[in-house]
Amino acid sequence: MALQIAELLKFMVDTGGSDLHLSVGREPTVRMSGRLRSLNKRKLTSEDTVAFVKSIASERNQRELEESGSSDFGFQFGNSSRFRVSVFRQKGHMGLVLRQIPNRFLSFEEIGLPQMLKNHIQKPRGLILVTGPTGSGKTTTLATMVNFINETQDRHIITIEDPIEYYFHHDKSVVTQRESGVDVPNFPEAIRRALRQDPDVIMVGEMRDLETIQAAITAAETGHLVMGTLHTTGASRTINRIIDAFPTNQQEQVRAQLSTSIEAVVSQALIPRCGKKGVVAAFELMIMVPSIANLIRDNKVHQLNSEIQTGGQFGMILLDDSLFHLYATEQIEFSEAIQRAQNPKEFEQKVKARQASGNDT
Repeated sequence: MALQIAELLKFMVDTGGSDLHLSVGREPTVRMSGRLRSLNKRKLTSEDTVAFVKSIASERNQRELEESGSSDFGFQFGNSSRFRVSVFRQKGHMGLVLRQIPNRFLSFEEIGLPQMLKNHIQKPRGLILVTGPTGSGKTTTLATMVNFINETQDRHIITIEDPIEYYFHHDKSVVTQRESGVDVPNFPEAIRRALRQDPDVIMVGEMRDLETIQAAITAAETGHLVMGTLHTTGASRTINRIIDAFPTNQQEQVRAQLSTSIEAVVSQALIPRCGKKGVVAAFELMIMVPSIANLIRDNKVHQLNSEIQTGGQFGMILLDDSLFHLYATEQIEFSEAIQRAQNPKEFEQKVKARQASGNDT
């Protein structure tokens, strides 16, 4: 009997699974609380995955799949949930990964986002970067920040995504959502066009290339609040990643631009909870203050971590300190924390020192 994708998606919605993997030669597999779990179904055949693709992909996406070997799009499942879908060829077969997008916006408190960020996303201009590896919740964090602005301020918010994930309704703000490849050719073009559309806030789903990064910095410099994501971990690596994207002869100028345009860098990781279902987020937060601006401008990015570590009065925190707090409060396992630590050796020493101190008392 043919497997129906609706049955699998309903299971995802009912159980809160984050990702559904559909691959030939393996049972349907769900990521739950950060871990993969095979479902008690038969192994999928090539016919199964082809049928899955045809049942949810538009003709345009199927054509793109044929031409380029992969396609990404958003998919609404009934009234209950949306999924971000990636379909692709692998070993001559079709494969799919579907990520469930929560059907409601989470609050700062539910995510655990530093409250300090609320002050920064209400500013009229600047660049706020949300960074982390794939699956670390960047999109959800951006959606929470955009929703907060939408509910509390009269702004024109333009989102540029590929594909559109969260749907925003107009509230106090006017929200325009544009999908790269559907509503506009690409990210850089969308940002350039956005500047002519009376924007206050521009949300860039992914700053994936030099042109997009350049356009985002320019938009932030010209009096707009720009929020975007990068696949980096930690504030210092994020700054280096942006600078290194530019030719050597432009890097000094870019350092100067970043020192005045960046408002905040949020770096995050999602970790399975200790002894219970679900995940918890660890955050690194760098706020632009004069000492950090000077380090970026003077090409001393390697000193940023020590500035963040001593910047607690501004709400700053290092990712490793956030991980240590989650471990010390028994929210996550040591093995999960050290996997994500920026400086595993130092992290382990800190844990041992705590244990020794606990033994002494």
